[in-house]
Amino acid sequence: MTWSAYVLAALSCVTAVTVTAAAQLPRPQASSSATVSSFYDLKTQTLLGKPADLGTYRGKVTLVVNVASYCGYTPQYQGLEKLHRELSPKGFAVLGFPSNDFGEQEPGSPQEIADFCRRTYDVTFPMFAKVSTMAGASQSPIYKFLGKSGNLPSWNFAKYVIGKDGKVVAFFPSDVTPEAPELRAAIAKALAAN
Repeated sequence: MTWSAYVLAALSCVTAVTVTAAAQLPRPQASSSATVSSFYDLKTQTLLGKPADLGTYRGKVTLVVNVASYCGYTPQYQGLEKLHRELSPKGFAVLGFPSNDFGEQEPGSPQEIADFCRRTYDVTFPMFAKVSTMAGASQSPIYKFLGKSGNLPSWNFAKYVIGKDGKVVAFFPSDVTPEAPELRAAIAKALAAN
């Protein structure tokens, strides 16, 4: 066997092994936004790293918020918690998704975020793993799905009202507080829908 034939044979073996290995890599979960028709089809992790299936909220109305600990809007945690406690008996939940996308205002570890939220605002609503909200390769599947509504956050504390069927029914920018009549009206309308 000539040297060039040996090199070609070796390369074809490496290529075959690479292709076979690539075929055996774990496939992404079916929860990528391209195949998802409902927010409640998505899976993620809790803030402290446990698997979380958003399907547990199917049939409820949820308010999805990209939160941050060091933002001028951070005091909205208080209103979000009040809203969560007030409306959860009616089939409603606030879902917090920490994000460090805007002004690097959520630099903390999951435990630091959890401690801050509990100590400062007595947050009891579910908090999930830190996400990237911005369009691009690192964008979270959560925000890829939410972005299909035509809206992505331009800052921390943007709010999506998600209906019982998992569809986005309303979007509110950061400056709309949890107490705002228009936000409360959108939630009430979603709760009244079948």
